[in-house]
Amino acid sequence: MDAILQSIAGLSNFALYFAVSIILLFVFKIVYAFVTPHDEWKLVKEDKNQAAAIGFGGAMVGFSIALAGAVSNSEFLLDYIVWGVVAIIAQTFAFALLRFTFMPKIADRIDKNEVSAGTILAAVSISVGLLNAACMSY
Repeated sequence: MDAILQSIAGLSNFALYFAVSIILLFVFKIVYAFVTPHDEWKLVKEDKNQAAAIGFGGAMVGFSIALAGAVSNSEFLLDYIVWGVVAIIAQTFAFALLRFTFMPKIADRIDKNEVSAGTILAAVSISVGLLNAACMSY
């Protein structure tokens, strides 16, 4: 019985960090939608746009990877939140960098459901998330 109690002793911290993670994921969705010129949810839900689903899914995965790095390296909750905000900035910067330098027509291509554009956006987003998480390991 002691082993079970010991095992679940950290449940409240888990619940707190998990709840904050879900909130940060929701905030990321809002910020990301603000930065992108198209409405991902409409493209995915109503238009069934695969390119938008792939690109946005990759952005969410990349951000979640960065959040995982932040939570595993943070010393306390506020530290985690600060690094979560840094991850939001890094992920949105990655989209802006891709859009304004390497692929200036990426938004139009995603609107046209070009899967290759969604795939490269997902790859860039996941790559940035991995780098972001690694850099948070200071």
